[in-house]
Amino acid sequence: QVQLVESGGGLVQAGGSLRLSCTASGLWFSGYTMGWFRQAPGKEREFVAAISWSSTTTWYADSVKGRFTISRDNSKNTVYLQMDSLKPEDTAVYYCAALPRGRVGVREMSEYVYWGQGTQVTVSS
Repeated sequence: QVQLVESGGGLVQAGGSLRLSCTASGLWFSGYTMGWFRQAPGKEREFVAAISWSSTTTWYADSVKGRFTISRDNSKNTVYLQMDSLKPEDTAVYYCAALPRGRVGVREMSEYVYWGQGTQVTVSS
């Protein structure tokens, strides 16, 4: 049984930082590109960032580029999202997801096969 478990969310003031973690079990972690998505109240879920299985390639949404950093540790089956210079508009539930190697739609929700339950991030102004 595959599980993705996010942690690290919380309440932070604008300009602050948070580090999200997502630990996977039940799958060959190195066989997947890992991504982060987020969903704000009343809005559709959107792509945030992704990282290839070898960490050689990363992708970011324009809205977070330069502020967020995605990384992974395959020995720990964990992907991270370091979020700096947070803004109130970053408030959302953040989800990690797994995309099998060979699929190319890293920004497309429909391409991801496994999802976590999400962790809430709230940024106050």
